[in-house]
Amino acid sequence: MAVKTFEEVMERFRSITFNEQFDMIVAIANGGIIPAAILNQRLDIEIQLLKINLRDPDQKPRYDSPRLISPIDFDFEGKTILLVEDRVKTGASLRMACNLLEGAKKVKTFAVNGKADYSLYDEDCFRFPWIV
Repeated sequence: MAVKTFEEVMERFRSITFNEQFDMIVAIANGGIIPAAILNQRLDIEIQLLKINLRDPDQKPRYDSPRLISPIDFDFEGKTILLVEDRVKTGASLRMACNLLEGAKKVKTFAVNGKADYSLYDEDCFRFPWIV
């Protein structure tokens, strides 16, 4: 599997332009935590975790469909949210998360790699530089 350097990926994080203001970043845990933390440093807004799981560390499906691992414990009603995931393959986790966040004013999606409203890459799978 190809690897991108940390500097390559960080340059994309530094240069991406967002077309709206967000009230909150919601990271899909576990994969979205590091990208959300990087975005949080840039945007300086509240960050929360949405604990959904579908795949194991080797990116193989763990379940037939994404599962909510623990209840949502933050207020998102009426807020504009940047929903962050590391990798989007099928979009199932993002779709589930968007459904769970019904009641938000707006939800825009972000992925390091894959199809989202905002993404750094949309190409074949590659290993993220923060994965050991």
